[in-house]
Amino acid sequence: MPAPRPKARVIVTRKLPDQIEARLSELFDVELNPEDKPFTREQLHAAVQRAEVLAPTLGDPIDGALLASAGPQMRMIANFGAGVDHIDVKSAVGRGITVSNTPGVLTDDTADLAMALILAAPRRLAEGVKLLQEGRWTGWTPTFLMGRQLKGKKLGILGMGRIGQALAHRAKAFGLEIHYHNRKPLPAAQAEELGATHWPSLDQMLARVDILSVNCPYTPATYHLLSSRSLKLMKPEAYIVNTARGEIIDENALIRMLEAGELAGAALDVFEDEPYINPRLRALPNVFLLPHMGSATLESRVAMGEKMILNIHTFLSGHTPPDKVLLASL
Repeated sequence: MPAPRPKARVIVTRKLPDQIEARLSELFDVELNPEDKPFTREQLHAAVQRAEVLAPTLGDPIDGALLASAGPQMRMIANFGAGVDHIDVKSAVGRGITVSNTPGVLTDDTADLAMALILAAPRRLAEGVKLLQEGRWTGWTPTFLMGRQLKGKKLGILGMGRIGQALAHRAKAFGLEIHYHNRKPLPAAQAEELGATHWPSLDQMLARVDILSVNCPYTPATYHLLSSRSLKLMKPEAYIVNTARGEIIDENALIRMLEAGELAGAALDVFEDEPYINPRLRALPNVFLLPHMGSATLESRVAMGEKMILNIHTFLSGHTPPDKVLLASL
């Protein structure tokens, strides 16, 4: 009787939910990261030289130079997360390394958070919280911290994928008019259900909306898509919400406009150089900031882990993982 095949070595770069780590330990020869500190460059180099499967996440730069140092046993990158902008997928595929991700499972949680930020910015929640924390509130007055009403306002959604569509359903319930810019318009029946207006021209949509929500993926084509020029098209009473990727917005240009009163405010869950936050951004009273927590629910993180495990198990069984990342989709 032949000896059983040794378990594949899987190296996980960050701490994952306990039940996911337990399942990984049952199925694979897994190396976990109990300290939950990001791998150094040296640790990443060591990992790709030993792992059959690397399980990284956002913040792990899996670039061409790193992949060039990978050992011949390295066959898969099973990303814990939907976005793969931190992975040089082209280099990986060129080296025969399969890349997978975990799309779909964080849609509702991210859309919930985007809706929360859409509520927070016009109603000046950040200013109210800070006032109470600093003990400066002296009581109710008729004109104190007046914000803007949502009902009837125009919401522009930049990127009408799963999250954008889920956000549109939520926003419609609050009485917002739905406008969107996407490479392809929604099917007519879906657009009619949402009352959604498609704008082939991003510039034209920016000039008309009261709130802009960024929900598109980050790719080379969307880097600084919201540039200084495009941001200046927006109305001075408009707000920006970003739960996608910080690099989509020219952050310095955004800060300058907020400081100058050329935009009413912003609510951001992501930043261009995170975890670094520009002190000028933190100093602005009309900005609501969160620490990249769009998918930070136990349910989403467990579902992401289950998807990652399924991708690894399917691949090691000799089949195409269900969430294989294709170059054509990037």
